[in-house]
Amino acid sequence: MTSTELKAFLDEKAEQYEHPKFLEADPIQIPHQFTLKEDIEISAFLTATIAWGNRKSIINNSIKMMELLDNSPFDFICNYQEKDLKPLEVFVHRTFNGTDFQFFITALNNIYQNHSGLESIFRTYQGKTSLQPAISKLKEIFFEIPHQQRTQKHVSDPLKGSAAKRINMFLRWMVRPADKGVDFGLWERISPSKLSCPLDVHSGNVARKLKLLKRKQNDAKALSELDKNLRKLDSSDPVKYDFALFGLGVFEKF
Repeated sequence: MTSTELKAFLDEKAEQYEHPKFLEADPIQIPHQFTLKEDIEISAFLTATIAWGNRKSIINNSIKMMELLDNSPFDFICNYQEKDLKPLEVFVHRTFNGTDFQFFITALNNIYQNHSGLESIFRTYQGKTSLQPAISKLKEIFFEIPHQQRTQKHVSDPLKGSAAKRINMFLRWMVRPADKGVDFGLWERISPSKLSCPLDVHSGNVARKLKLLKRKQNDAKALSELDKNLRKLDSSDPVKYDFALFGLGVFEKF
């Protein structure tokens, strides 16, 4: 395909898959259960954190997370007492366990009480063209309070080579406009032009077949390469193509 044909093809696929029916089998359905801004943010962040593996399992375990937080995640995070963390011990999703979950609650409490919330961190530390520096800063702030070493692996750092797929997905949810009924457009002071594609096995493989990506590993260098090529197709909203790459990989076995 020529670059013009590729753009037309991916624009069509992005339009096809950015549709409310996409929510039926996607973890983004979890934050769609809430209306309060902070509930949406926190449920989205926690859901994205465990978004690896089988999607049905991700959704089921995200529902369990919300139930353990009394289906009021912001209220729980702001007002929990030590005894309220005990029931969280039972939670497990792959390598993310109850100890990790308990710490995430305390870290989010610190972020909302002392750093004005998740949006404030990303808005304050965003780069001129990218949110990757802010993701790295988030990790630093997240673990500024006492924690077990094991939990650090659950928050990625792009400045240490990670593609940070799950946080980039979370950021897509928060920043991209809500007009198609999928993403939320909550963080209006961050431009969608700075977003990076949630790079995983599916999107990476499709990107390579379409010659949008040469690098074989799905790491920070690959993400930078993919970012550059997606921005050539749409500099204002490059991550709309996440829908195209994901849909082609998962639903069409492209």
